[in-house]
Amino acid sequence: MASRTIRFKLYALLSLPIVALVALWAFVTGYVVGDFFELRQASTLYEQVSAPATRLAIEVRHERKFSAIQLSSAAEQTEGPLSEARGQTDKAVADFLRHTTSLETTSVLDPALGAAISEVTLQAEKLRTIRGDVDGHTVNRLQAVEAFSEITDAVYRLQDQVVTVSEIGLYQQAVGLQRISHAQDLLSREDALVSGATLAGELTHAEYEAMEVLAPNRRLLLSEGVAALDDELSGPFKTLVVSPGYRGLVALEVEMIEESKLPFDKKAWQPIADAFSSTTDRFLTSRGALLNERTDDTAGGIIAQIIIAGGLGLAAILGAVILSAKLGRRLAEELGHLRMTALELAEVRLPQVVERLRRGESVDVKTDAPPIPTTGTTLEITDVARAFSTVQSTAVEAAVGEARLRHGFNRVFRNLARRNQSLVHRQLTQLDSMQRKTSDPEVLEDLYRLDHLTTRMRRQSEGLIILSGATAGRTWRNPVPLLDVVRAAVAEVEDYKRINVLPMPDAKLTGTATADVTHLLAELLENATVFSPPTTPVSVRGGIAGRGFVVEVEDRGLGLQVRECEAINARLASPPEFDVADSEQLGLFVVSQLAARHGIKVTLNRSPFGGTTAVVFIPQTVLTAAEEMESATMAYE
Repeated sequence: MASRTIRFKLYALLSLPIVALVALWAFVTGYVVGDFFELRQASTLYEQVSAPATRLAIEVRHERKFSAIQLSSAAEQTEGPLSEARGQTDKAVADFLRHTTSLETTSVLDPALGAAISEVTLQAEKLRTIRGDVDGHTVNRLQAVEAFSEITDAVYRLQDQVVTVSEIGLYQQAVGLQRISHAQDLLSREDALVSGATLAGELTHAEYEAMEVLAPNRRLLLSEGVAALDDELSGPFKTLVVSPGYRGLVALEVEMIEESKLPFDKKAWQPIADAFSSTTDRFLTSRGALLNERTDDTAGGIIAQIIIAGGLGLAAILGAVILSAKLGRRLAEELGHLRMTALELAEVRLPQVVERLRRGESVDVKTDAPPIPTTGTTLEITDVARAFSTVQSTAVEAAVGEARLRHGFNRVFRNLARRNQSLVHRQLTQLDSMQRKTSDPEVLEDLYRLDHLTTRMRRQSEGLIILSGATAGRTWRNPVPLLDVVRAAVAEVEDYKRINVLPMPDAKLTGTATADVTHLLAELLENATVFSPPTTPVSVRGGIAGRGFVVEVEDRGLGLQVRECEAINARLASPPEFDVADSEQLGLFVVSQLAARHGIKVTLNRSPFGGTTAVVFIPQTVLTAAEEMESATMAYE
């Protein structure tokens, strides 16, 4: 091979980092340009989709209310308002179709957004059928309200797809406004039921149960939405939620739900509800417009970033070429030093920091990710070293932020669940008192049904606590018979009548493990009843094994595929770290966490009947000795 000059070799050597610098500049510039187009697309979607959809939801609320009134009174009393509301709804539907149809010829719509728009269109086509049922009085108030609510629910699912901005601050504000808007829709449903019931004289039992769900969910959505907004956007809403009018509205809801009373006098409900709704709608409109202006301003700022980033990037590239020719003698040494430092960063320092975060240790960005020292005089290599330092700091900050976010989610789960758990315990106590005070069989049956539902609610609250990594809170001081544990788990399942508990040998759990094992078995029983035909039984049997106790839960469903069963068993054997995005199998995640906590082994196998058999092996460490089983009694703390 012919000899080459030093200049040639230096140029050949420097060509790769220069090309890499160009690629980095192109990537950053392209990334910023992508953000700009995303923001412009978000603004377009707001004008073409979100605004018409919001108007459609508002008009459907009005028609829903007048339709409920129509079903509670003579037709001539509401023909005028109802007819006008239907006309406004039809105009809103036509406006929505006109705007969304114009987008179908562009590249703005992605498949998910297109499907959401189609769903709203499909639900809107059902208006004619719903109106026919209302005019013919073939449905009751609650059925009509639920039918109209399917349209507004489709609108809110569409609104979730419309929020596509990558800028986290704008995204959080948009989500907060959507939650407030959803809370407003729930209030509209309450208003429709109460307005209709005011004419009819009372709420039906089904409507009363619906109000028990709507009112708390409305208040929760409103508080979460306001909390997600910044000071400028949340100011009017914070003033509104502490106003006497809103407190009066909440008091009326509490009166209806907790005291089973209906404010039949329109003066007690209608003015407060109407004033709050109109004020909230006005605030939502003004805050939405303000947020859209912020999006436009942010897009303008990104244009400036494109100019600055592009110009600085080109300048850096030219500087690298010029200085590389002048300072080539020390290039090899400096590159070697930088190479070793980068390898240390990628292979040693960053993995160590990530591992510490996984173990729950605290990490200081300044101390644990110090800037990379630079001893060279070449500007490009120094810049690259600084870039690596920035990457290092950003990576560590991102990892720390993710860890804090995960801990924050856990705290939210735990706090919400603890509050719900406290309320459920109080409700169970109240139900027990009511059951003792009445002897009416029908009332007792209703109370037992409500007691069963409340028990299931308690399990859901405990599930959130387990997701947060804490204990459920319920404990027993003394050992508890396993048969009682199985029966308690059956009581927490909706379709408990299908479950057959076969006789079991005498065995008792330690008090500390009773609550967790009950929850674990309830989750498996719930899966067995849900994923098997409603006409088939679910069997529960138990027996003493060599080193513990085995409980088998067998259903007669379709069963699991071999790969799916192996994947689930792997997750049960080695619980993964909880991922908020993966919420489809929360029950199995809870089972794996509870099993790991007490050394319990849970496996899924093919049932001889074609379904699935869940085998729960309870080790001897959570079982009591024989002499303790004779004297132990169940004591709840």
